[in-house]
Amino acid sequence: LLVGVGILRSGTHFFEGLNAIFKGEPSKPEVDVRSLVVRQVRGASELTTAVFTMEAVVPTRQDRKLGAYTLGSTTLLYIAYGQVRAGVDLKDLKPEDVKIVNNTIQLQLPPPRILDSKIDVNRSSVYDYNRGFLGLGPDVAPQLQMLAQQETLKKIVTASCKENLLGQANERAQLAVEQLLNTAGYKAVEVKTQSPPLGTCL
Repeated sequence: LLVGVGILRSGTHFFEGLNAIFKGEPSKPEVDVRSLVVRQVRGASELTTAVFTMEAVVPTRQDRKLGAYTLGSTTLLYIAYGQVRAGVDLKDLKPEDVKIVNNTIQLQLPPPRILDSKIDVNRSSVYDYNRGFLGLGPDVAPQLQMLAQQETLKKIVTASCKENLLGQANERAQLAVEQLLNTAGYKAVEVKTQSPPLGTCL
């Protein structure tokens, strides 16, 4: 009865007041800066920050045998140009890798790794192919060339590791991401790097 009387006296104001009670004041909108940072940095995707190139001369050989006797040998000398790319894969970045400490954005980069190693077939070539005396060696040029390319890749990856390619990739990735975030409007930025996983460079 009292509620009914209140409705009659206040009219529409009663419903407006009731609506205000249940609706409440809207809270301030919040933005997860960490997710924004991750999206912006991930936009760079795979970040190549160091490249190592090398020329290697790789001899290969295969014999033709009859039992324990060698009838002939085939040798192939391959001159190969190889390239190794190193950097960080930013797709591995997660929101928990970003922290905000005293208004400074701290970002932990994924560890550097070798992104790609390949032979530049346009610059590489077979320097010498010899099937030996009377051509008795097996005719295996494609197989020996493929073997030479595989050995070249191993050589250039080993050489790039000795030249600290992953360390250079780490330093340049740190600088590149700092510049990226500064350009995006984040002024207080601290980018941290990680050591390469064990076994990355053997």
